[in-house]
Amino acid sequence: MKNKGEIQLRVRYSETDQMGVVYHSNYLNYLELSRVEWLRDLGFSYAELEKNGVLLPVVHASLNYCSPARYDDLLRIESRVSEMGGSSIEFQSEIYNDRGVLLVEAVVRLVCIQSGTFKPIPVPSYLRELI
Repeated sequence: MKNKGEIQLRVRYSETDQMGVVYHSNYLNYLELSRVEWLRDLGFSYAELEKNGVLLPVVHASLNYCSPARYDDLLRIESRVSEMGGSSIEFQSEIYNDRGVLLVEAVVRLVCIQSGTFKPIPVPSYLRELI
């Protein structure tokens, strides 16, 4: 079981606002990249889930902005599964800069749905076993 994943990325100029800091909604993209790479590290991809008719939309996101990230900062995003329900998976994540300063704390909950109906379905057993 690999409960935790970590990626690094560098802030691009286009991700910053007029104040020179990362625009708040871009952190959601960073968190998604972290979850996608975590799943890939487990040996599975979102594309494979979708081929199996499973989608994982975000149904809840809570972010606590602690300190700003700026253009060209190297960020480290740590994400781990904090809870798994019958049809949901919750991730807890932290984003740090290269000096180790905590920038963002986040909780993101996804729900497994059937692609044809958009109705909730149980977390597939093959995914549950990987987690």
